[in-house]
Amino acid sequence: MMAQQIPMQGELMLNAPLERYTSWRVGGLADRLYIPAGLQDLQQFMRTMSKDEPVHFIGLGSNLLVRDGGVRGTVIVMHNVLTGLEMVNGELYAEAGVTCAKLARFSARQGLQGGEFMAGIPGTVGGALAMNAGCHGGETWDIVQRVLTMDREGELHERNRAEFHASYRHVALAGQPEHWLGEQEWFIAAWFSLATGDAEEAEQKIKQLLARRLATQPLNQPNAGSTFRNPPGDYAARLIEECGLKGYQIGGAQVSEKHANFIVNLGGARAAEIEQLIAHMRESVKAKFGIELQQEVRVIGETETGEREV
Repeated sequence: MMAQQIPMQGELMLNAPLERYTSWRVGGLADRLYIPAGLQDLQQFMRTMSKDEPVHFIGLGSNLLVRDGGVRGTVIVMHNVLTGLEMVNGELYAEAGVTCAKLARFSARQGLQGGEFMAGIPGTVGGALAMNAGCHGGETWDIVQRVLTMDREGELHERNRAEFHASYRHVALAGQPEHWLGEQEWFIAAWFSLATGDAEEAEQKIKQLLARRLATQPLNQPNAGSTFRNPPGDYAARLIEECGLKGYQIGGAQVSEKHANFIVNLGGARAAEIEQLIAHMRESVKAKFGIELQQEVRVIGETETGEREV
């Protein structure tokens, strides 16, 4: 007798517009978009997919450019889904859908220090783990103790920090191909190790960090955070500004007048315009300084002419 299949509880949409799920507010249609009802539902959904199905996980959709031609395969939206956040045996446990800002505030209230920098990361824990996001001298994997991942079969794996190679805006699983994470295995949660500190001091530090972010970044306009990684010993924003590109515009996409390493959507921008602007910024810096800027923004999907992601 065959085992009864558990029906999925999440929301499945076909040909779903992705612009509402990205902080740039651009992007074409996803063949399939799934919003899980929880961890077990996500496991069940993963088991329904073929092994060669392209899968993309999205949190807040920051640090992400979805091309105008849309995304083939399945997009899974994690924000507001896996939101567990608690102290477990002296460690801070956070699931992938928790925003980094919420994690920072929670850790401060617990009288912990070392996680304040997370307040400046405009994304979720899952995304921060995937790219070793950081700011103001701190990086996500500096405080990771171990993680929980999920594979294509919906199986969970608890892995220690030592199993990963983490560097500036990059994470890889030891012994696996470069693109294993994000194609075969995804971050579901993490346990963070933070030192005991003063709650009031930590909360004050977060307030100062957020005030600085508000003063220096175009938070009132759709953007995806930093466009490029900082090159060794320098700042991408300084190099771009020295090229005279602040305010430079292609269609509805503009190099922010407030922060040169940010691209903002002035309204009605297309992903192709943003991508063209990224290329122009890179080429300008290369021509003037001989420095090849490395893109921090992840690009997925196809152009309207069918060109796939690179």
